[in-house]
Amino acid sequence: MIEAKNVFLRYPDGTEALKNINLRISPGNILYITGASGSGKTSLLKLFMGIEAPTKGTLNILGESISQCSSKDIQKIRTMMGPIFQDFRLIKGRTALENVLMGMRFLRFSTRSMEEMAHDALARVGLNHKVNSMVENLSWGESQRVAIARAVVRKPSLILADEPTGNLDKENAVKMLELLSSFSSDETAIIITTHATHLIEDFLDCRHIVMEAGNLMEKGWVEGV
Repeated sequence: MIEAKNVFLRYPDGTEALKNINLRISPGNILYITGASGSGKTSLLKLFMGIEAPTKGTLNILGESISQCSSKDIQKIRTMMGPIFQDFRLIKGRTALENVLMGMRFLRFSTRSMEEMAHDALARVGLNHKVNSMVENLSWGESQRVAIARAVVRKPSLILADEPTGNLDKENAVKMLELLSSFSSDETAIIITTHATHLIEDFLDCRHIVMEAGNLMEKGWVEGV
């Protein structure tokens, strides 16, 4: 699903964001990436989403080499991803349902099928009662759940969540990670970045890596018993 070999990422200003990254992520993996601000977590997600391309090394995402992909190819790869951004990127003046439907605009489903899928996704994140609410009238937590529904509605092969616990207390952060983990399947991998390293101890059957100054350190698996 994802394979990075000797990947480096240097920004135009000379900042070396990632250094010699070697990583393989398989379908069904739940991967937590932890580390301090500026450690390289978000840069790694940008590579996985095709927003950035490696300066050196090879990166294959969902069977495609990012360095050799055209803009059209990258757009096609992104239809198989469900990104959840820190700022949610919801469209104001639209309802929760309309925002989720926007996440499906490149997919070939009938209007009726898309609406059914959008309703199901909102129900799964606990917002079936907010379907027709304008997103600017939602709380921060509800807005985050709309963003998750929009990401998962297309049944992506890869879900990427950037700092979903950032503004949450421990109890709600754990609930959010439980919700995200519930979308894992044999066909879907989930990648979650978080500052909250201590929360990882509460989860089983997941993989944990740490970023530090652009370097990746594998912590291994946290397995159930």
